[in-house]
Amino acid sequence: MYKEHRCHEGRMHGRYGAGEGRFGRHFGGPFGHHKFGMFNQGFRKVPVNIEETENSFIIELFAPALEKEFLKVVTKDDVLTISYQPKEEAETAKKYNRKEYSNGTFERAFALNGKVLSDHISANYADGILKVNLPKNPETNIPEKDIEVH
Repeated sequence: MYKEHRCHEGRMHGRYGAGEGRFGRHFGGPFGHHKFGMFNQGFRKVPVNIEETENSFIIELFAPALEKEFLKVVTKDDVLTISYQPKEEAETAKKYNRKEYSNGTFERAFALNGKVLSDHISANYADGILKVNLPKNPETNIPEKDIEVH
């Protein structure tokens, strides 16, 4: 369905590795590799789970305590981008002894590579999880086929 992109020195690179399970191995090879210079190193990385069903891919992005109006989900040039840009707030008077989380800016990008019907993507944010439903494009999501070896 996609090839994940992450920021590294201002450029986007594909990522495959340990812990990606069947999804990363099965969909790793045939998808395009995009390079973008628009991402900055200051973004925080938020975790995602990606589920594949018979008819869709479902991205669940874990980002609690966000304000929904600052979440943005867009597709352009067959890339899905999920970002969060909260409004600028004045320096607060709070002094923390320990601060382990923030609700700052983030951005994640996924190359869809024709595997998704972009006009039918939907998103919902509830209980700290942004759920993006990506309906499969039946023309490009051909089920695997066993080939008999003679």
